Amino acid sequence: MQTTVAAVTMVRDDPFFLRIWLDYYGTRLGRENCYVVNHGRGAGVSAMAAGCNIIGIPGEHHKNFDMRRWRLLNNLVMGLRVYYDHVIVGDVDELVVVDPAAGKDLVPWLAAIPADRVLTPLGLEVIHRIDLEPEPVAGKVLGPRRHVRVAPHYSKPCVISAGTKISRGGHFTSHDKLHTPEELYLFHLKFCDFPAYVEVMNARNAVAAATGVGVKEASIGRHWFAEARGEDRALFEGFAALPKHEGFQMGPYRRKMQRSFKPRGDTGFWEFARPDYNEQHELPERFLGLF
Repeated sequence: MQTTVAAVTMVRDDPFFLRIWLDYYGTRLGRENCYVVNHGRGAGVSAMAAGCNIIGIPGEHHKNFDMRRWRLLNNLVMGLRVYYDHVIVGDVDELVVVDPAAGKDLVPWLAAIPADRVLTPLGLEVIHRIDLEPEPVAGKVLGPRRHVRVAPHYSKPCVISAGTKISRGGHFTSHDKLHTPEELYLFHLKFCDFPAYVEVMNARNAVAAATGVGVKEASIGRHWFAEARGEDRALFEGFAALPKHEGFQMGPYRRKMQRSFKPRGDTGFWEFARPDYNEQHELPERFLGLF
């Protein structure tokens, strides 16, 4: 059994993304090295994640949901570091991927990375071009979906092999060095399929509404609330208007991260600039079918 890397996520009744997460990490790491926090102890999650380490927790709705969630994940990650060289932690719609051009998949690639680091993959948001990609995501995502936009907000310090504290949302850590390997990406899948997006957002809006408070009173991502949602089809139709950036040269984005890396005020965390890049890239063929 490999002890190079474990993957940790938390999920509540989210079968579309959980299937993708399990297919990707379960195949590469072995399900015995996947840790799924089952918020609400859903029977569907338990069945789908069979063979993984399933941690059931109470599912009541709470205005400080995100704060509680990351307190639990922080402690779980730090505990698992005793047994694994690296721990990947993130949302169920996020996958850490090694560029196939590196010639290695995730586990052997990480086996060659020194310990006592926090790795920050470059965030790529998969977008569903509904004007060009009519087929649904039924198996693999990449293939039916080929377009991404660079997303610094999802360039998360999420591969942990050092003692550190992770902020709420997983966007910052207390680690004072930025490691952004050029082969490493974090694919964010929230917008990878229009029908799935609508279904997931309906469920998240219901969870946010059940807390009984508004955006300003809750420690929950703003995007969980119906008033911040907007019109779904217009959002996806807007992806077609993003200018297409020719080629797939990601080095300049990483260099901007490095140049802007600094303390996040007096919070104890470190950050880099996170501009909005209103452009899209088409993935090279080598990525298609990875997940």
